[in-house]
Amino acid sequence: MKRQLGKSELMVSPLTLGTFAIGGLMWGGNDRKDSIEAIRESIRHGVTSIDTAPFYGVGLSEEVIGEALKGMDRSKVEILTKFGLVWEQDVKGTVAFDAQIDGKTVPIYKNGRKENVIREVENSLKRLQTDYIDLIQLHWPDVETPISETMEAMEQLLKDGKVRAIGVSNYDRSQLEEGLKTTVLHSNQVPYSMLNRSIEEELLPFAIENQIGIIAYSPLERGLLTGKYSDGTGKLSSDDHRNGYFQQFDPENLNRLLQALNDLALTKKCSVAQLVLAWTMNQRGITTVLGGARNAEQAIHNAQSLHVQLTESELSQIRGFIKN
Repeated sequence: MKRQLGKSELMVSPLTLGTFAIGGLMWGGNDRKDSIEAIRESIRHGVTSIDTAPFYGVGLSEEVIGEALKGMDRSKVEILTKFGLVWEQDVKGTVAFDAQIDGKTVPIYKNGRKENVIREVENSLKRLQTDYIDLIQLHWPDVETPISETMEAMEQLLKDGKVRAIGVSNYDRSQLEEGLKTTVLHSNQVPYSMLNRSIEEELLPFAIENQIGIIAYSPLERGLLTGKYSDGTGKLSSDDHRNGYFQQFDPENLNRLLQALNDLALTKKCSVAQLVLAWTMNQRGITTVLGGARNAEQAIHNAQSLHVQLTESELSQIRGFIKN
């Protein structure tokens, strides 16, 4: 069932556990016990790949993953983490945005410099309580740092055995082309969903041609495609970043799509969210899809999407829903 990630020897599960919400930052917080159970249940139910980042909870997400994996066979789990978003005030870079950390507004910097790459990976290894990372990824492009410098740093980590595969996140085609001049790239993590298929135009064909694995994030559009929030954002806490995010989608078109998906989901005996995840996993060029979970119940629910079988006719039918 596992899939090869690009040209690497790394095999990942078609569904990967996304842990941004587990980190709590910008998501209204999360209970540590619930987070650990979500990770363990994901693995038990076949979701063996876990995607995280130092920025998720400013280290908390990685720490929780390290705790959750204690006593498990490390070779059975794939840890995907990142670098390049820095909150420590003594490590500067290009200001990306501001975040609320411990009640204070703190600038978050993009930093792809070699010394920072090495520093962040060493810190991640400690938080994760492991001696290697399966996939390391540049979190966001850093226009102030030459792409070749960042690529060389990751290639060195690969040669040193600190990581098994190297990738990027949020790169466009031109940035991928530039990166490939220096080293091999095994993956690119980008947003992709029924409501956002822009990568199909140029980026996805390029990735397929160059055997770069695509890791799709936000397939459920941060919960919007589950149907739980189609009536507005009133169910979200005040510090949840999705309050403003959801407003960009047209409610009438969204409800029409959700109704069509719900009708098909009933015939497949699955939820709308499971149907959406299964559809995304079955798209050409997509290696793995991120599905976030805050607790064991959500983790198990997402993992069950691995067993939703869609025929070519049903995949085409869903494409028709999206276009209407």
